[in-house]
Amino acid sequence: MSTTYLIPGAVLTEREHTVPLVHGDPQRGTISVFTREVAAPDGKDRPYLVFLQGGPGFEAARPTSPPSGWLARALADFRVLLLDQRGTGRSTPVGPILPGATPAEQAEYLTHFRADSIVRDLERIRAELHVDRWSLLGQSFGGFTALSYLSMAPESLREVLITGGLAPVTGVPVDQVYAATWARVREANQRYHARYPGDLDRLRRILRTLDDEDIRLPNGDRLTARRFRQIGIWLGDSAGFERLHHLLELPVDSPAFLWDAQEASAWERNPIYATLHESCYADGGATRWSAHRLAPEEALSGDLLGAEHVFPWMWDEHAGLRAHREAAHLLAEHAWPRLYDDDRLARNEVPVAATVYVDDVYVERAFAEDTARRVRGLRPWITNEYAHNGLRADGERILGRLLDMVRGRA
Repeated sequence: MSTTYLIPGAVLTEREHTVPLVHGDPQRGTISVFTREVAAPDGKDRPYLVFLQGGPGFEAARPTSPPSGWLARALADFRVLLLDQRGTGRSTPVGPILPGATPAEQAEYLTHFRADSIVRDLERIRAELHVDRWSLLGQSFGGFTALSYLSMAPESLREVLITGGLAPVTGVPVDQVYAATWARVREANQRYHARYPGDLDRLRRILRTLDDEDIRLPNGDRLTARRFRQIGIWLGDSAGFERLHHLLELPVDSPAFLWDAQEASAWERNPIYATLHESCYADGGATRWSAHRLAPEEALSGDLLGAEHVFPWMWDEHAGLRAHREAAHLLAEHAWPRLYDDDRLARNEVPVAATVYVDDVYVERAFAEDTARRVRGLRPWITNEYAHNGLRADGERILGRLLDMVRGRA
């Protein structure tokens, strides 16, 4: 079933697709996956570009009217398919999962929401839409998913564009990944305090206050020092340094500070983002709370702000995550299967171009460059012009350059 709308600058077609919860096991039932097709209003029959959102656990970008940024550039060449990955947006939600189920049943349910299942969803949708091959644009985790697609069904792809999303593809142990990200976030903290040297004392005062006083966020959760340290997630964004500075300058007991601090740590809006975050890097094996185990002492009790790092205490302190608490602990011990096929990537014949951001706080540059060398024919654009959010910050230019690269024009 589909519904079509006309907005200034685009034609939108919304569809709900029924897919198996467990591909290959129809007895496990079905879930719904939502897509929104965005096409130019001129009626031309352009090929599909599937946009794979970052995350995990975030729905696809919502188009503006008229479309802008990378989407406006894409509509010159494509009709764009915006996918709400399973469990997100208008797809069957993952909230308080399976009421009445045991933690083990909840954990097993969530094992079916990784990139490999997303690829299989897209293969069913591609067949449903009678598409021979389509192109991919993967941002961050969407790039990880694109690499899984290249491993699983490259014959379905015309070309692949990746922005800030070249994951390790050779079974790199997850502890190596998180050791590298902690080193990157330490560098980001140092750059921040070099720009705003007065903020270190402000930050330390705030952390002491949060240790000593029971300060509550608007949603009722206590704002602890360790929860506030997660605000370092902003340091990977091009506007994040200023956003953090503008928060630190506010009085701790002001409504503005508390609302902004709550927004900065709102993992519960998209619970998959927390619960399945480390599994994104688990190309085989269990994660066992890797980010927490590898965390420097100053990230646990000092003034080092973390980034995309999850900790076992989050499922106690974030009220919106508590429904996943037992499942999250079980998933930390789960032996995840491989996500990538090393041999198939080494023999890749699909044109691929990717940005590698030099100071990316979320996706380690060294691993990204190694992956670029291992995927046959992949052309990397290594740049220090952008942070991890380059596609959002300057999407028209970035998408245009990647298209030129993948098509041999640059």
